[in-house]
Amino acid sequence: MAGFDPSPRRSRQDATSPGRRPDTRDASTEDTSRQRAAGRGPAADVVALQERLASWLCDLTVLHGLTERVARSDSLDTTLHELLRAGAALVGAGRGLLALCPSDGRGPRRSVGLGLAHGDIGTLETVPGAAPGTAEGVRPGCRWGADGVPGAEVGPGAEVGPGAAAGDAACGGGTDGGGGTGGGSSRPADGASDERPACGTCSGAGACAKARGVGGAGAHEGVGAGADGGGFGDAPLELVHPDIAADGSLPQRHREVAAQLGIGASYALRLATAATGPLGTVVWMYDQPAAPSEHQRQLARHYCAFASELVARSLRQARVEREARALREALLPTRLPRVPGVRLGVRHRCGARGGGDWYDALVLPEGALGLSVGGVTGGGPGAAAAMGRLRASLRAYAVIEGEDPVAVLSDLELLLHLTEPARSATALFVHTEPARRRLVLAGAGHCPPLLVGEHRAELVETSLSAPLGMLNCWEAPSAELSVQSGETVVLYTGGLLHRTGDTIDRAFDKLRRAGARAPRAAREDPDLLCEHLLASCVPDGAEDAEDADDAAGTDPGHRGDIVLLAVRFD
Repeated sequence: MAGFDPSPRRSRQDATSPGRRPDTRDASTEDTSRQRAAGRGPAADVVALQERLASWLCDLTVLHGLTERVARSDSLDTTLHELLRAGAALVGAGRGLLALCPSDGRGPRRSVGLGLAHGDIGTLETVPGAAPGTAEGVRPGCRWGADGVPGAEVGPGAEVGPGAAAGDAACGGGTDGGGGTGGGSSRPADGASDERPACGTCSGAGACAKARGVGGAGAHEGVGAGADGGGFGDAPLELVHPDIAADGSLPQRHREVAAQLGIGASYALRLATAATGPLGTVVWMYDQPAAPSEHQRQLARHYCAFASELVARSLRQARVEREARALREALLPTRLPRVPGVRLGVRHRCGARGGGDWYDALVLPEGALGLSVGGVTGGGPGAAAAMGRLRASLRAYAVIEGEDPVAVLSDLELLLHLTEPARSATALFVHTEPARRRLVLAGAGHCPPLLVGEHRAELVETSLSAPLGMLNCWEAPSAELSVQSGETVVLYTGGLLHRTGDTIDRAFDKLRRAGARAPRAAREDPDLLCEHLLASCVPDGAEDAEDADDAAGTDPGHRGDIVLLAVRFD
């Protein structure tokens, strides 16, 4: 019959039998019908994907800008301040406190505040149970273990995110003597129970991710490195107190301090790296009960993981500078000699990139006094070591032939050629006869002394000469100077002139005018005169500006040492 197909209708099983291609047109049609019924389609999926990509790109852009800014920090303090500021912007907090407390015990320990006065920081550090130098007062419920690492203590009002303690399970022990969290023992908060909800699969009661509540107070996650075994820097300890005043598990003192400072909530992260371990804690504070969103917390964790590496690097640099400064101080005289007829005063400031400047005063035969100041090129421990060798050699030459300053510097120049061929140095040596108030001096590329008296303030004329080590054979004439009773001769290094920020001619004039304006008390006391000249040439705040210039690479010479050595004739 026309229009009639006598072949039997194939079932779905027949369509998918071996040797036949499956017919999926009906299934795809059904899927498309379902998507249309649900209000979605391929275009909606593309839009959702684009929105996710745009969100990720925005997050990466924000993190890139913040990490680039903190990476430009040139010191430990600026790194800590920038970390605190950027983190507050990420989590939407107005105040913060960063407590640096390296776990190796070598220091330095310090607290940096954002929107907090010094008194507020001191109040936070008085909270009982806090580790020295930490911000425990605004993140109660997280106690410190025996090795100074925060434990995993979680109160009913606290939310703890993915932690940084070493462990291979998602659920750690929650009682004393249980599984370690953060390297320290876990203890319950005051008024809290030892027991915590278990997930049902863990052997003990612990703060497990599976036992996490949904929103509200009491939500908490496990404190561990995570299943992937991430290190300290990958997952720093995280602690949220969304409402401190309403958290009855916290000690009364914690709530009192929070109320006194107007802190309604806090969010804390531990700074740590895999190489150094815990470095400290950073806490951001909210004026009202609040909590950062999971998205904000994720950005803060990523940022702090990166910034922790920079903090560790800045910490190493700060330790090197501190040790180099201690070495330089040890190589300089601990006290000045007492000689009848004269009084001595000195001021010495170590520059972050200095280390080669020295001063010395030693008693010579026949009641004479030898004075010297100078500086070695370069900076750091190498320059300090070279400075120590030159200063010790100069003392020996001064004892042997101190009455001839030119001979002393000639011998020093020969020694420099033999032992430090890659360095040069400036030096000024003065042979002083206090009884006659007579000075014989010779300089090698060094600044002329300043003479300050009641009726005059002038630079002493000396012969021009090259620094030591610049010529094959150094040679220069000496100069003689006679002073009056009550006058003071000031020897100094070039760092004093550089710190003025002016040209060399203006710096000399500024120094001379500062000596002319010295008050009577300063003219009568060499220590006070050194302090007056230093304050006049390097005013308050100038060093901070110079450090900023140095960070920008505009004036690397501003961070050298400063030496002033004054001798007043009675």
